[in-house]
Amino acid sequence: MPSEYAKTLGGKLRAIRQQQGLSLHGVEEKSKGRWKAVVVGSYERGDRAVTVQKLAELADFYGVPIRELLPGSASAAAAAAAPPRLILDLEALQHLDASEAGPLTRYAATIQAQRGDYNGKVLSIRQDDMRTLAVIYDESPTTLTERFISWGVLNPEAKGDVEVEETAGA
Repeated sequence: MPSEYAKTLGGKLRAIRQQQGLSLHGVEEKSKGRWKAVVVGSYERGDRAVTVQKLAELADFYGVPIRELLPGSASAAAAAAAPPRLILDLEALQHLDASEAGPLTRYAATIQAQRGDYNGKVLSIRQDDMRTLAVIYDESPTTLTERFISWGVLNPEAKGDVEVEETAGA
């Protein structure tokens, strides 16, 4: 039976993985087999003890300080809730007037290039991306979100997510 400490540690591992949008299989693929899905899953459930060395390596793989994974660290609580998903419809973006949608098109292309993500259908962006785009368009994130939704390039649920983020940041 897993200890509470192991369960809490596992919950933090799961939260970080999910925050990065990775499935257990995705971890195995991204790590080129270094981290087996079954092993990471057992760490997350607290069914398998993780050594300090393995935990440090896993923290490095996820790109987080090891203290973020340890139970009792206050800053890791922010990782527990996955950030809202803002999904751009790249196909709809192609049909918009370049004079209005040009900055968004260029921004999306830059993100695609950085990620090597050229599926051409959709692109997930972060709250920080919306704040940056709001500066570019000289509008509040909420107003810009409404505009992108009206253009048909942003998922409608994004409106509530951006408003919640703005309220929390105020």
